Amino acid sequence: MSRPTTAAQRRVIEAADPVTGRLRGTPAQLAGLVRQGLAFRHPRPPHDHFLTPAGHRAREAEPEAPAARTAGPAADAGVFAARVGGEEEPPGSGPARLREVHSAWQGLLELRRMTSADGAVDRPCGWERAHLVRAAALALEAAGHHPADAEADGYRVRATPQPEAVAVYAPDARTLAACAATLERAGWQTGEYGEPRTGVRYLLSSPRRV
Repeated sequence: MSRPTTAAQRRVIEAADPVTGRLRGTPAQLAGLVRQGLAFRHPRPPHDHFLTPAGHRAREAEPEAPAARTAGPAADAGVFAARVGGEEEPPGSGPARLREVHSAWQGLLELRRMTSADGAVDRPCGWERAHLVRAAALALEAAGHHPADAEADGYRVRATPQPEAVAVYAPDARTLAACAATLERAGWQTGEYGEPRTGVRYLLSSPRRV
């Protein structure tokens, strides 16, 4: 379990660039944030430090919340929990959730830039290929699509037996087409298919490589 951030570390987190998560602080402060999984050091010169997804969540939290947030398994893993649709206990959908989704998406774009040889952000990165369902769901939620829940139907992202592919379901053809357009803009390839037995239409989507 991570230790609570110090007041000095908290100030460094709060002063991070709101889009890229770039950090400024003393070497000791930055090293401490790296050890806690809240920041990482860029491997290329000038070796700047940036917030991880867990760091972005810590910045959005109330001042007293970081210590409590480190207790959950999702926080320990440093992985943002995007809405895949159909969760039994979904997170809230208010302004705080919108800010968290925005921060996670911006952090993912920065991760694409830093891990791509040409600095491109229009293609999914290695993390997305290793977490297909969460990555596709984040792209949809960040674009404003509504996930399925108890109050209304919406998108559902599910794993498939096919390598590097997810299935995306939507309540109607218009919503399904909108999801396809969003994923394609986010660097995913999509194709529409029908289930053999039920005829239900769905998208088969995979991260683009070029």
